[in-house]
Amino acid sequence: MAREFELCPGRRVGGDQPCFIIAEIGQNHQGDLEIAKRMIRMVKDCGADCAKFQKSELEYKFNKKALERPYTSKHSWGKTYGEHKRHLEFSHDQYRELKKYAEEIGIFFTASGMDEMAVEFLHELDVPFFKVGSGDTNNFPYLEKTAKKGRPMVISSGMQSMNTMHQVYQIVKPINPNFCFLQCTSAYPLQPEDVNLRVISAYQSAFPDIPIGYSGHETGIAISVAAVAMGAKVLERHVTLDKTWKGSDHQASLEPHELAELVKAIRTVEKAMGSPIKQLLPCEVACNEKLGKSVVAKVAIPEGAVLTLDMLTVKVGEPKGFPPECIFDLVGQKVKKNIEEDETITEQVVENHVKKVKC
Repeated sequence: MAREFELCPGRRVGGDQPCFIIAEIGQNHQGDLEIAKRMIRMVKDCGADCAKFQKSELEYKFNKKALERPYTSKHSWGKTYGEHKRHLEFSHDQYRELKKYAEEIGIFFTASGMDEMAVEFLHELDVPFFKVGSGDTNNFPYLEKTAKKGRPMVISSGMQSMNTMHQVYQIVKPINPNFCFLQCTSAYPLQPEDVNLRVISAYQSAFPDIPIGYSGHETGIAISVAAVAMGAKVLERHVTLDKTWKGSDHQASLEPHELAELVKAIRTVEKAMGSPIKQLLPCEVACNEKLGKSVVAKVAIPEGAVLTLDMLTVKVGEPKGFPPECIFDLVGQKVKKNIEEDETITEQVVENHVKKVKC
């Protein structure tokens, strides 16, 4: 069983803990602080555990030419990529306001630090954990510096190989043992054939001492629910208020009714996982009493006869007698009284049944 750790104050992940559900608001707030607050409230109302954003210090994330290149996409908020990103980037004070709002309504708040300086700010902001986006998972200096902050880490693995993830583990583990990996494919929206949920199992085998989760960019909720059934202990999904809004992430995001349905489905699946012990359950007793079968006499059996298989059959009997799985153990046993055809074989009519009949 993967070890547990406290991801947020009072909220552990891993082991038998419930899946921690991160609603990735990202930059789907359109650069509008009030929309961002509405989205925080929405994810809280839908039952998610955490509202997450993306924080960048643009001059540290992009070089000058990347910021100056023309950006003519229908999703653009400016003539250059830099103008576009600046429109969507909240200031430090705005982040402080959003975190305060999340605390007031009772939901955990964090962000992906998209560069080292963003991580410095988020550390100052006192977020409960750092989310490492897939684009920085193979950024080993960034990983080292982030791990040394001492906060729990959730690390996505989009665009990476298993070899890289082993390197990530070897870098982070000695510095900070409180981290988990998320299986992720960085495509928006993600097609089912590219999800590769079996990587969850591969990670569970390769890294048995950390929790494993899933970050999804697919449409709908079925794949994410399946990930939880496979043992994902942290789940991240992008969310939006309206999939038709401008922005490339909206199409791969969940609207409020879908997020609420996802949370409900996950909690139902977690209940359904239950126990690995197979036994007759109290809820099955009524059905067993009504429809459970017993061994009955196929023919009339005289007192003192030794039972043979051709004397016996299985039917729903009244009263209940030996269950069907005992029929072979009854063969060779002597009966103490006459048994009529179609009569249930009960313990009272079989000689030494306690000692000789194992069922």
